[in-house]
Amino acid sequence: MLRASLPFITALLTAGLLAGCSSTPEDKTAGWSPNRIYSEAKDELNSGAFDKAVPLLEKLEGRAAGTPLAQQAQLDKAYAQYKAGEKAQAIATLDRFMKLHPASPALDYALYLKGLVNFNDNLGLFSWISQQDLSERDQKAAKDSFESFSELATRFPDSRYAKDARQRMTYIVNSLAQNEVHVARYYFQRGAYVAAIGRAQAALADYQGVPALEEALYILIQSYDALGMTQLRDDARRVMQSSYPQGVYATGTVKAKSNPWWKFW
Repeated sequence: MLRASLPFITALLTAGLLAGCSSTPEDKTAGWSPNRIYSEAKDELNSGAFDKAVPLLEKLEGRAAGTPLAQQAQLDKAYAQYKAGEKAQAIATLDRFMKLHPASPALDYALYLKGLVNFNDNLGLFSWISQQDLSERDQKAAKDSFESFSELATRFPDSRYAKDARQRMTYIVNSLAQNEVHVARYYFQRGAYVAAIGRAQAALADYQGVPALEEALYILIQSYDALGMTQLRDDARRVMQSSYPQGVYATGTVKAKSNPWWKFW
């Protein structure tokens, strides 16, 4: 039986190690300065190549640790993750940024971006278009978005992002109230009058001064009437006539809407 010589075996092992090393991806940024990495990352961001920008920005975080450039890299990475559809990662990046840099002058932007990430998650409101039962919907994204915008508007009232944040807060409140009313209507149309009353009452209790409350009262009146609860029906009718004397439900001028309720702009 032939035996390979020790030098031959050593040569084979060395060749295998070299082959393994050659398969390791080369770090093209190895000799780059932090400024060059940032420039390349910005080019990827500007061209819409968000998935390519993220690893560059992660490298920049390490290379420029402890500098304002590293903070900017974190924020840009969160934006790139958000635009790439990696919303959970974007939120995690922003939470980490706010924890590490609570006094950063860019904290208002971090809060604004966190609000946007959840806001653009459809607020969890529009799945009814695909006939999903709204009673199963989770409104957490909408509420998280509202909290981020609210914190921004409260802590940084003069921020360049505050005005837009307030407008989005109004939209969120209107949307959440309308969603609650839509669920109440869903139950009413299926004869689940007790459930319809519960959701209409929840909308009236949780939201103030929003357009959806007139319909919430109308659903309440109709549900009480269907259950033969005439006293409660009449009480609710008096509240509606007092609160919305010229409203479409009080005057009986309800018309089908040409646009969906959520189409504000």
